[in-house]
Amino acid sequence: MTASPAPAALTTRAQEVSPQIVEDILTLVRHETGSYDLPGLASGLDLLRELTVQRLGLPDHEERHPGGECGDTLTLTYGGTGAGHVALVGHYDTVWPTGTLAGWEQPAAAEDGREKVSGPGIFDMKTGLAQGIWALKLARESGAALPAVTFLFNGDEEIGSLSSRPVIEAVAQKVDVTLVLEPSAHGAVKTARKGTGIFHVTATGVESHAGLAPQDGASAITALSEFVVAAAKVAAPDKGTTINTGLFKGGSAINVVAGQATAGVDIRVSSAAEQARVDEELDAIEVSDPRVRIDIDHAWNRPPMTLNAASAPLLDLAREVAREQGRDGLRDTAVGGASDANFVAALGLPVLCGMGAVGDGAHAQGEFIYPDTVPAQTALVAGLLGRLAQPLRG
Repeated sequence: MTASPAPAALTTRAQEVSPQIVEDILTLVRHETGSYDLPGLASGLDLLRELTVQRLGLPDHEERHPGGECGDTLTLTYGGTGAGHVALVGHYDTVWPTGTLAGWEQPAAAEDGREKVSGPGIFDMKTGLAQGIWALKLARESGAALPAVTFLFNGDEEIGSLSSRPVIEAVAQKVDVTLVLEPSAHGAVKTARKGTGIFHVTATGVESHAGLAPQDGASAITALSEFVVAAAKVAAPDKGTTINTGLFKGGSAINVVAGQATAGVDIRVSSAAEQARVDEELDAIEVSDPRVRIDIDHAWNRPPMTLNAASAPLLDLAREVAREQGRDGLRDTAVGGASDANFVAALGLPVLCGMGAVGDGAHAQGEFIYPDTVPAQTALVAGLLGRLAQPLRG
């Protein structure tokens, strides 16, 4: 066996099978898997498993981890022909509710005439799933010595990986390297991501008749409004910290001083120090009416991700593979969004994110991929697999 897949041959083969890869992507996109549609998620995972087995054969080991109120997590492990073990991680749930596909319109070609293909979840991240499957298939065809590969498909990433996080962390600790098949940043891999908090804030006031005895009431809505304005001032964009109140509701009737109100707050931070500062300053916020109690659920969902010492050699290797395949300078970047790579990086383990699609519009109507990038992205992961049957230099 050769030490690693021949770069030119891998790229050529990826170009030859690109129509099949794109068709597999569209097969996944046509089956809607919104994060809250449990029947759709279950059948979508069945479809994803069927597609994986169709392309790669039956796995040597598989386990379906029940997600409870979330989509299940599936792990499929294929034995290698060399040393090492790599995890390919991706989520099959999308932010799009079932029924979205029926009204979806294809975007016009880019101004330079470049083709786009669109669909709910195509960019984030069903393209990455299909490319990952084909990457192992092409690496196998090359005859290279390969590591064992564990695919981890989870159905709750878009809502915080609430049930899948323990599975992700357990798998990451058993393998040598984790590659997350999330979309790229215009072709760049993602080596830093913000940590995320999903805070729920509750204001409890005193109800009274708004006309007969307004003075007896303590408005939860007024107090929570004051809190939201003060919380926004805790943000520090220059330090990478953003705070957004995306949900706000309260009260029981228009003629009643509100006794309760709630808000959902999205928080993004780039460091643990900022996380601690935000916690402290939000807890210190006072509202004008002392009769209203403010309760904050500090729900930090994902820790910040940085390019740790374990991941730096992996980035170097990815750049080396890309260069051998004729790609001029594989970039890396930091982004504001979070992913399951955050969990792996926080454990101090080697991980690269953004190994999937090239396109744009995540979570937006018209999200799309450039199908002409599918061969290069697939070949990059295939080439990395061929090199990861040997220990990382670092």
